[in-house]
Amino acid sequence: MKTTPLYQAHLGLGARMVPFAGYEMPLQYASITAEHRAVREGAGMFDVSHMGEFWVRGPGALPFLQYVTLNDVARLRVGRAQYSMLPGARGGVVDDIYLYRTAENEYLMVVNAANVEKDWAYLSALAEGFEVELENASDFFALIAVQGPQAVAMLQKLTDTDLLSPKKNDTFMGKLAGKWVRFARTGYTGEDGYEVFVAPDEAEGVWEALRAAGVTPCGLGARDTLRLEAGFPLYGHELTEETSPLCTPFAWVVKAQKDFYGKPALLGQDCVQRLVGLTLEEGIPREGYRVLRGDEPVGHLTSGTYSPLLRKGIAMAYVQAELAGLGTRLEVEIRGRALPAVVVELPFVRR
Repeated sequence: MKTTPLYQAHLGLGARMVPFAGYEMPLQYASITAEHRAVREGAGMFDVSHMGEFWVRGPGALPFLQYVTLNDVARLRVGRAQYSMLPGARGGVVDDIYLYRTAENEYLMVVNAANVEKDWAYLSALAEGFEVELENASDFFALIAVQGPQAVAMLQKLTDTDLLSPKKNDTFMGKLAGKWVRFARTGYTGEDGYEVFVAPDEAEGVWEALRAAGVTPCGLGARDTLRLEAGFPLYGHELTEETSPLCTPFAWVVKAQKDFYGKPALLGQDCVQRLVGLTLEEGIPREGYRVLRGDEPVGHLTSGTYSPLLRKGIAMAYVQAELAGLGTRLEVEIRGRALPAVVVELPFVRR
């Protein structure tokens, strides 16, 4: 198992460590619910240093990225970021990513930890013919996500850089707790905040400064319940190489007016199943549970949990397309019982 630069800090706080994407990562420090509420009500921070980072540079960077991602990279000004996906050859998704334009001909791509090697091979193979230079810089970054309604105010106490004026998806350099970092007003919780890119050997100092400022350390458990409340997909669950983004609420990412890798396969698919949100008044839904209509299986859950904010079960599921309409009543099979569920709009929690 690999470890992040904050591994010793996690052990010092008594974190419960678990294997995740080849890393030992903190699942929780005290209580998943308490950490979840810290982010919804104040400010929490996550070690996401396991994520991968690739530099994409050169005069051909823009046309290359237009070809290998689904969103419209041409819309990105320097200092801006966008959510996107890497399209597969068969119409599925190789990974979902965040792309930051850091200079005129320079972009930073953040990819999921479990997909670093796969994504690197994918991008390297498609780079032929483009005037572009790729660099796998994953070992040169630590990444701390600071999220919550008080996150920006708490960060502002540790820097002279203006963190109040930038908008969502802005990115820029500045100092935090005396260390040079890249700020990005992005995140995976549905709350305001910043993701902070910092040198690995300076990460623990920044982490401790944030903790001293009152930011609550949070683990993967709270990160998952928060992202699910916010209706965000998790690669390998809602998005895979076998699922079309056009059959999900994230179809807006696909910019069909441009040319991209695998375009005919993606646009040529029919949505036999669609990804929907479900709520349950009883029971805790989990990944893999069957969705029923009467006695007939009509889908399966891709993610599920108990929402600390809504105080009910929430899940995302692929169901037969004709049953994907808002308000459709279904059942989820939990331990042999068919419990009522209803199709709802995502996100479950809108902040």
